[in-house]
Amino acid sequence: MAFMHRRKLLGRLDTQKIREAIQAAEKKTSGEIRVSISSFFYGRIRPAAEKAFRRMGMTKTRQKNSILFFIVPSRRRFVVLGDEGIHAKVGQEFWDRITAALSERFRKSEFTAGLIQSIEEVGEHLAAHFPYDPLTDVNELPDEVDLIGKRKKLVRKKKKQDN
Repeated sequence: MAFMHRRKLLGRLDTQKIREAIQAAEKKTSGEIRVSISSFFYGRIRPAAEKAFRRMGMTKTRQKNSILFFIVPSRRRFVVLGDEGIHAKVGQEFWDRITAALSERFRKSEFTAGLIQSIEEVGEHLAAHFPYDPLTDVNELPDEVDLIGKRKKLVRKKKKQDN
């Protein structure tokens, strides 16, 4: 992924298509998939992704089968996190494969297509291990792309306009 600010990445991402890919994948599984785009921060990426995982309520799914794509465009880094239920079923090699494929697509600036492909692949594995049951399944988490720091920036802009 080339260096870019979050705003630039968001201009290149089709968040509607990503949300639709999440919804399509989740129609086949009781698992939950989220995408989070972070603003710049100092510190290590993985702990920040784990914090976002908790903040977004992903640890509270019934079957511990949620997956987070945490992207920090300004740092040219991302993390794919799976909760303990899905991790126990697929193992580390699966996450390594997903990360390598997504990294390759990001290097080609295929951000939306890369995320959709990865969402589809993790969705297939979630469906194999946690199939959809229309009698018991509920959408436990929102499907929209999470934009960390969005509110803070909007508040700062509004304060500047008020001055």
